[in-house]
Amino acid sequence: MNIDLNKSNVELSEVFEYIDANKELFVGRLIEYLRHPSVSAQNIGIGKVAELLVGMLSNLGFETQLIQTPGYPVVMGRWERVPGAPTVLLYGHYDVQPPDPLEAWISPPFEPTIRDGRVYARGAGDNKGQHFAQILALESHLTVHGRLPCNVLILLEGEEEVGSPNIAEFVRAHADRLKSDLVVTADGPGHESGQPIITYGVRGIAAFELRARAANRDVHSGNFGGVVPNPIWTLVHLLATMKNSAGEITIEGFYDDVVAPTALEREATARLRLDADHVKQELGLVELDAPTDRPVADRLMFHPTFTINGFHGGYGGPGSKTVLPHEAFVKCDARLVERQNPDDVLAKIEAHVKKYAPDVKFVRTESTLPSKTPLDSPFSDVVQHAVYTAHGVEPLIYPTLGATLPDYVFTKVLGTASFVVPYANYDEDNHAPNENITIDCFIKGIRTGAALLDGLGRCARS
Repeated sequence: MNIDLNKSNVELSEVFEYIDANKELFVGRLIEYLRHPSVSAQNIGIGKVAELLVGMLSNLGFETQLIQTPGYPVVMGRWERVPGAPTVLLYGHYDVQPPDPLEAWISPPFEPTIRDGRVYARGAGDNKGQHFAQILALESHLTVHGRLPCNVLILLEGEEEVGSPNIAEFVRAHADRLKSDLVVTADGPGHESGQPIITYGVRGIAAFELRARAANRDVHSGNFGGVVPNPIWTLVHLLATMKNSAGEITIEGFYDDVVAPTALEREATARLRLDADHVKQELGLVELDAPTDRPVADRLMFHPTFTINGFHGGYGGPGSKTVLPHEAFVKCDARLVERQNPDDVLAKIEAHVKKYAPDVKFVRTESTLPSKTPLDSPFSDVVQHAVYTAHGVEPLIYPTLGATLPDYVFTKVLGTASFVVPYANYDEDNHAPNENITIDCFIKGIRTGAALLDGLGRCARS
């Protein structure tokens, strides 16, 4: 891309000066926004907050719509007035997690409070504080210069905290209106060192249950032991055929589509300083999961997993109960890397179950495709430079997160490069009591958003 990102930029400096001059005002407005609950799991305040966002964007001059889905509405905004300039799609979500347990909060979750340079409230980091920072970056450019440097689309959903059940179909149905050159999501925590990060991908997920039954009721383990099959043992033996003690997943074809990381990805992970000894010390571990010689970054980014999330059956109360249970079940998930397809993986797991334990019931529960944007994507330098300009330090590059987000709707449905740029602090405690965002991170988030818009606009002028 023909653009000199190191060239002095007076227009961005003026925007930065405006942001710095309005820090207290911006924090006050964040507090007002966080006062409004929007708990998707309980349908609390969703409609009101969606309408608030429509008002915010409309007041900025965006063409704004509130579009219904089978679940909660999506807020869409567009500002397309720079012919020939790139179009960036800014994604976020306005729903938040339930605040429970309420007694664990130092201050009420929807009465935002500032303590020690942080704003404490549900949604402060995940994701209201972060997408509000994006909106304030837009507002800052429009206030200072009366225009945006590039074209902008905004997509804010209200169901991310309940698994985004309708986002894929929504994006497919509105693909023409969501056409863009890149997608930027401000979500998640930054690095524990305080250094900013950019993530280029996420692992997918294939989740399922295995259910075993034997007798029509629990029976006495002495009177019927050795006669009646034990469904717990059925599942133990089945699971033993699925992953061995060396850490290898032994389901036929499971690794078929896994590809090795690129040289650029290897270089990026080498700079991340993900230390095995630190992980062991923090979590009280003697050693990591097998295979023990695999680097931490490789484990989290380049390899799929097979995890038993929970094993249920028989008696688990105090004391002893000599019972032979009649049913048992396990909940499992597999985290998938790029090119693995959850439908294909689940089909292979189901075939394995039918081969080794045909009486065990296999139940699919959740699936999300993995997603990855190449590190040498055309807009990669622009995004990295924007983060550097806002923070004054080079960002750390994560080729892939170990966790799962619905990022594939952008990379696979829209076919668009997608970047996740967290604005929140490492210890934001998202999903937990006392969720927070530091004021410093919030302001740097606004600066990052402003620098991104400026960099994309300079692409058009090059």
